Amino acid sequence: MSSIIFHIDVNSAFLSWTAVEKLKNGSDVDLRLIPSIIGGDMSRRHGVVLAKSLPAKAYGIQTGEPVVHAFRKCPGLVSERPDHELYAKRSRELMNYLRSVCPDIEQVSIDECYMNFSPIASRFSSPEAAAKEIKDHVRDAFGFTVNIGISDKKVLAKMASDFKKPDLVHTLYSSEIQEKMWPLPVSSLYMCGKSSVDTFRKLEILTIGDLANADPAILRLHLKSHGQLLWNYANGIDDSTVEPESPDLKGVGNSTTLSSDAATAADCKKVLLSLSDMVASRLRASGQSAGMISTEIKYNTFQTISHQTTLPAPTCTASLIYETACALFDEIWNGTPVRLLGIRTSKLVSKDAPVQLSLFDYEMEKPKNEKLEKLDAALFDIRKKYGENSVVRGSFLNAPDECKKH
Repeated sequence: MSSIIFHIDVNSAFLSWTAVEKLKNGSDVDLRLIPSIIGGDMSRRHGVVLAKSLPAKAYGIQTGEPVVHAFRKCPGLVSERPDHELYAKRSRELMNYLRSVCPDIEQVSIDECYMNFSPIASRFSSPEAAAKEIKDHVRDAFGFTVNIGISDKKVLAKMASDFKKPDLVHTLYSSEIQEKMWPLPVSSLYMCGKSSVDTFRKLEILTIGDLANADPAILRLHLKSHGQLLWNYANGIDDSTVEPESPDLKGVGNSTTLSSDAATAADCKKVLLSLSDMVASRLRASGQSAGMISTEIKYNTFQTISHQTTLPAPTCTASLIYETACALFDEIWNGTPVRLLGIRTSKLVSKDAPVQLSLFDYEMEKPKNEKLEKLDAALFDIRKKYGENSVVRGSFLNAPDECKKH
């Protein structure tokens, strides 16, 4: 019997999460019911639309377009700034609930995941009944909605979740692709971007069905391996499986787009301190230590640069991650105002794995590292028990929102 796979996707996640938070705080306007967007702060920088409501979509507003263009289409548009810490919190709550239903979850972004339904199939009368129960619980318990796509293939489950929205369940099994998927425009196919659509148009391939019935050799000639991939997807060919997150993570990281450009090293390092806290917390939650640290900078010119270094010994300590990130920052920052900062870790090992230390490391560094480990562990336990805001660094009290620990 083939596996049954769910693709669970939050409907207009950033806007929905902001709308729910504002309603909880006393607002009498639901952003989801009026022309509204989540976008940049127009008074301080050029921003783009990150999420839109269905009424905003009716004005032709598109995700990714400049906010100023969106206001030209709809002068009465309501715009809210993104709150990435709120979104991360809502994402964790959702994924924790879904893992309580079935631990076989592969999270692929902040607002979507795949679930392997097969291990829990015996608990429900049908996959559709299970999906409806899940989506209804999310709506009633959390206040936002999800779409769930059901299939025997991951790519088809993803396609199904993108059908009519919001708050709906759709199936797209391999036996249904000719009826449900082939009539759709080729631009609707997962991983089919604008340049691919333009190429297909020149080849008179307008629908997914046209693509499915095209000669794959011709597609490879024009689009190389990507052409073959799209032909496979159009025919429902996808052998990938749901890969639950395991202790053997390849890397842990966090990044943030700043509400205003950071022009000084001091401002940047406050953000790096906050990111170090978050990365250390995620490492500790997964029982991992990192052997490599990378710092990423995106300037307000949109140029991106990063640099990485291998640590003498793996760590999950916020202070050591921060010291390393700052050293890397000092090496690569050229003085240009900064739009985005990120910290990535890799070469992960179990936090309890034995580490080879030199005599110097043992005498000079081990006592300090053990103290930092104990401090981080205590802070982690406090925040886990009493909430993310229960302990806040004093340096963040008057800092911008992106520096504060939530």
